[in-house]
Amino acid sequence: MPKRTNKQNDKPVTTVQKLGSVIKSARDIMRTDKGLNGELDRLPQLTWIMFLKLLDDSEKLHEVEAELEGISYKPTIQPPYRWRDWAANENFTGDRLKSFINNDEAILPDGTKGAGLLAYLRNLKSKTGRDRADVIAKVFKDVNNRMTSGTLLWDVLNKVNEIHFDKSEEVNFLSTLYESMLKEMRDAAGDSGEFYTPRPVVRFIVQVMEPKLGETIFDPACGTGGFLVEAYEYLKKQCSAQDWQILQKSIIGAEAKSLPLMLAHMSLLLHGFEYPDIDDGNSLRFTLSEMGEKDWVDVILTNPPFGGEEEDRIKNNFPPDRQTKETALLFLQLIMRRLRQRPRVGAIHELLLQNGRAAVVFPNGVLFGDGICAKIKEDLLNNFNLHTIVRLPNGVFAPYTSIPTNLLFFDRSGQTDEIWYYEIPLPEGRKTYTKTKPIQDEDFAECVAWWKKREENEHAWKHNFREAYNQAIKEATPHWDAARKAEETANQLAKTVKELAEKIQGLENLILDFSPPKEVAQIQNQIQVIKDEIKQAQTEEQSQREIAKDEKAKGDAIYWAIYNLDRKNPNSQQDFEHLPPEQLVADILEKDRRVAEIMAEIQQVLASEITK
Repeated sequence: MPKRTNKQNDKPVTTVQKLGSVIKSARDIMRTDKGLNGELDRLPQLTWIMFLKLLDDSEKLHEVEAELEGISYKPTIQPPYRWRDWAANENFTGDRLKSFINNDEAILPDGTKGAGLLAYLRNLKSKTGRDRADVIAKVFKDVNNRMTSGTLLWDVLNKVNEIHFDKSEEVNFLSTLYESMLKEMRDAAGDSGEFYTPRPVVRFIVQVMEPKLGETIFDPACGTGGFLVEAYEYLKKQCSAQDWQILQKSIIGAEAKSLPLMLAHMSLLLHGFEYPDIDDGNSLRFTLSEMGEKDWVDVILTNPPFGGEEEDRIKNNFPPDRQTKETALLFLQLIMRRLRQRPRVGAIHELLLQNGRAAVVFPNGVLFGDGICAKIKEDLLNNFNLHTIVRLPNGVFAPYTSIPTNLLFFDRSGQTDEIWYYEIPLPEGRKTYTKTKPIQDEDFAECVAWWKKREENEHAWKHNFREAYNQAIKEATPHWDAARKAEETANQLAKTVKELAEKIQGLENLILDFSPPKEVAQIQNQIQVIKDEIKQAQTEEQSQREIAKDEKAKGDAIYWAIYNLDRKNPNSQQDFEHLPPEQLVADILEKDRRVAEIMAEIQQVLASEITK
């Protein structure tokens, strides 16, 4: 990759202005093509074109390095499929070019017949399955050329030829430009259900999580790779040249959708990542119970899709009593399963080796959800240390969604005792963030300063979960005991009813065709008495079952309430619920006065209408 070598060409470095102009010209050409509609079409098209130019420039550098070292070099993309063979070939334009790119079989730039470009790239495969060839095949799995004009396509290639990916400076410029293009596409994708994570949120999470070189950092729903790129940039500052391979193996991701998968690869390549390790399947496709140490990672940073639902096939990969279609809750279980757990072998080792830790973006619904959601949170709070919840203000994900969101930080160091909450305030005078005035890095500055010197203040408060848990168990236990006792009594009564029924059967068997009437009458009297006993027992059994149900519900209501993590800020001066009683009364009286005024005005209007 360009950042690994100083052996670059002698062409002058293109300025960021010139580079921006080249990209703009390419996009303007695309706007005139009938096959592309909007940024959701144009950016992916430009991305795969730039991807191939970047690969070829990178391959050229490797070829030069190999030649200087006196060793042979086998390019990943063979002639005549290299960029230099067809995109810079002036005799290979228009319909020939389009046919070569689009068709499964085509006339190649060298005049022979063979697989078309995209078909060739999709079928690349290495012996190990973990090489650049496999990355290319994954990226181009679902890529299609959307441009209908071969002439316009040729013009775009000419523009991209002005970019030199073998120059670190230009790659750095381009990575910045690419970020802005991604943002434009995020805005365009707002109504498609994709919620991209604002970069200030991503940078804040990476900063406070402090990933370390040598740790495995994983995003199971990486989208366009925002968390992976920021983690990579963060770790690069800790690296020397000798650490390069460790860094390359430290960051992994997964993304099932082809477009964000390609964008993530491009983004990582532009930031200097040589072999992005991004799984192109759904991270939820594996059976949870079959995942073990081989699947553990050290750090998980992610914003799983929320509001989405998974199909039954995916749902069945989870324990029967934890199955749900809600994607965010399935990801929460996956994250808990994949966090590394260190053996407790001594204080020194515990200091050196951290347990797995995670930072995850979740909607408010996860905090207050009950039922299966509460059971999953029970697993989280009793087996993991949910130490911090950062509550984001309104509009952070605008314009994609107005759903309130939170950042949950937890690790595998033990059960949860205390949960710190931090409420990020809106800038003074603002009621929400918007598309044009989004959240900024500086909006997290106070929280970052607070992170390692925690004290309660206007924005931060602490919830003693373990104390609430113990108190809930104490209060719920008498109800659960009463429920258990009533259930046992009901079961005993059911057993008695069964025995009495058998007794009746035995008595009925004593009545024979030739039995004396007097004896038959006596037996029938006995049967009637037993039937009365059965009726009484059944009534009592039903009553005991109602008691058991009622007492269990009371105990459960007390217990499961503690898993509602949607805790209000007790220190906020703005929260209506915590205003002083005098002010609440004054506000109500003022509203009543205003209502009375409006009613009087309406009365006057009605009276004047009648007198006309």
